[in-house]
Amino acid sequence: MKATLLTIAMLTASNVFMTFAWYAHLKELASKPWIVAALASWGVALFEYLLQVPANRIGHGVMNLGQLKILQECITLAVFIPFAVFYMKENLRLDYLWASLCILGAAFFIFRPEIMKLLS
Repeated sequence: MKATLLTIAMLTASNVFMTFAWYAHLKELASKPWIVAALASWGVALFEYLLQVPANRIGHGVMNLGQLKILQECITLAVFIPFAVFYMKENLRLDYLWASLCILGAAFFIFRPEIMKLLS
């Protein structure tokens, strides 16, 4: 359980950096040449990788590759929606709910064996 929680925490922190690396330049560096945005994004992405690579190594010890990927997608959506709404000032849309339900469905199916063990 400790490895799973550590993986989730590190992937969440990694995803915050990733989200800023991928999208914050649209707001903060919109008037700069794209190369400036790319270099700034790469600088931020370094911190993402410093967390993401060890998190995936830790997580792969307790989860299979598919579970690790779907977990990352759940975290991505959980980080992206508040980022889009609060930082980028996008409108909260019902589409985020539908997307979240799809990702939760994917999580259910990929983690189904573990869920069934817990329920039995």
